[in-house]
Amino acid sequence: MVKKVAVIGAGVSGLASLKCCVDEGLSPTCFEQTEDIGGLWRFKDKVEEGRASIYQSVITNTSKEMSCFSDFPMPEDFPNFLHNSKLLEYFRIFAQKFDLLKYIQFKTTVLSVKRRPDFSSSGQWEVVTVCNGQEQKAIFDAVMVCSGHHILPYLPLDAFPGIEKFKGQYFHSRQYKRPEGFEGKRILVVGIGNSASDIAVELSKKAAQVFISTRHSSWVMSRISEDGYPWDGIYHTRFSDKIRSVLPRAVLKWMMERQVNRWFNHENYGLEPYNKYLLKEPILNDDLPSRLLYGAVKVKSRVKEVTETSALFEDGTEEAAIDVIVFATGYTFSFPFLEESLVKVENKMVSLYKYIFPPQLEKPTLACIGLIQPLGSIFPTVELQARWVTRVFKGLCELPAASVMNTDIIKRNEQRIDLFGNSQSQILQTNYIDYLDELAVEIGARPDILGLLWTDPWLALKLYFGPCNSYQYRLAGPGQWAGAREAILTQQQRLLKPLKTRVLKPAARDPLAGLFKVLALLALGLALCFQLEWS
Repeated sequence: MVKKVAVIGAGVSGLASLKCCVDEGLSPTCFEQTEDIGGLWRFKDKVEEGRASIYQSVITNTSKEMSCFSDFPMPEDFPNFLHNSKLLEYFRIFAQKFDLLKYIQFKTTVLSVKRRPDFSSSGQWEVVTVCNGQEQKAIFDAVMVCSGHHILPYLPLDAFPGIEKFKGQYFHSRQYKRPEGFEGKRILVVGIGNSASDIAVELSKKAAQVFISTRHSSWVMSRISEDGYPWDGIYHTRFSDKIRSVLPRAVLKWMMERQVNRWFNHENYGLEPYNKYLLKEPILNDDLPSRLLYGAVKVKSRVKEVTETSALFEDGTEEAAIDVIVFATGYTFSFPFLEESLVKVENKMVSLYKYIFPPQLEKPTLACIGLIQPLGSIFPTVELQARWVTRVFKGLCELPAASVMNTDIIKRNEQRIDLFGNSQSQILQTNYIDYLDELAVEIGARPDILGLLWTDPWLALKLYFGPCNSYQYRLAGPGQWAGAREAILTQQQRLLKPLKTRVLKPAARDPLAGLFKVLALLALGLALCFQLEWS
């Protein structure tokens, strides 16, 4: 019989999960509590309880060629970094292309997901939902939790003595929508993540003064990298990843510090991280350094105390006449429809095998999709998670014993703390290419670069030295896509297409360019052979 799968949420993780279910011949039903798809990326002026919320100006931090689904490139005329409305348009095109909307029940809230009495043998779940005031129960063979982790704000007010006396306005960044209404205000933004820096920069164009308070600070990067290409296509290559993995930690940190300081000296701007030995996620913001240079934004240390009208900082300074405090302190996660024992955080650790499967279940029929924070695009990540999960549900892939999974969880957490630290914001952090490859190995979709070096050397070189995007995981194995090779070889033209809005005269050809290109390819091929043999 065809297995029935409940998919909770119709954001990016839910849409990817629906398609993977269909691809594997499963029968999915998606429950979405709002009236539309898009999840986090669907902007609404009003903050809704139980739903992710973004501000109107949000733009992706990862480029379109690194963020698209693996068998569905974004239109070539789309910009390289997308406004949230443009990304939502892509999701709509994707859902229509693969006829996914028919599987979604909108305005339906999941009240509970409970194991059936015979779960140990059947692995089935009872799902209770409510729509238009009417409760319904249904039995499913498996459940994919795709409700996201940007819903429940983390607001540690007890860490800000005196906040209850503050006469101004204060709120979590989740409540922020646009800069109108903050004209002439003196604003304090608490936090130094992407949302904090975005909001501080945007408000500084309207406010009298904006301050950013940070405990540890962070490296700041631009979306624009070498030769004007998107940062992630340059940073996330297999060659670069291999180099980073074999370098001594001290050398790697030194190189990264020099790289990020090429744009501007972080120490001079008060942004050099205290814990710069950690590989924490950097801020992607093209405007923050200039706003600091203008004086429109000023960096402050940790808030020690809040008075009725001012903020006192750890370094002994004080800023008076503060009108607004924005707490960009991140999110925690909660799944009120699940039994607490299934998905929980203990000692800043998520007890899920590969961030997906609860190890204690007798049957692997519950999976969390998207409960992760990769150092790269989330979209290819959740898609590979869903591809693996649906094959586990179908019985084509098996999980190891519970003891093995628990050992892996502990080891993975130790590695995470060593690399990224132990703060609240790093609970779900993981390396990018390593994790993608790890998932791809589970389903037999990791590209065989060494084999391709002899059968398709040009493609092999592109795979190893070029951007590690999602198309690579459609070249072989289950879910193979005939257009994957072409998508890889033509990604640069899709990258450049939206920039070529002015017609230029063709430049004169250099007669030696062809020779240099051949020599460069030979050198890269030899380097690839040595690298792969070494690894």
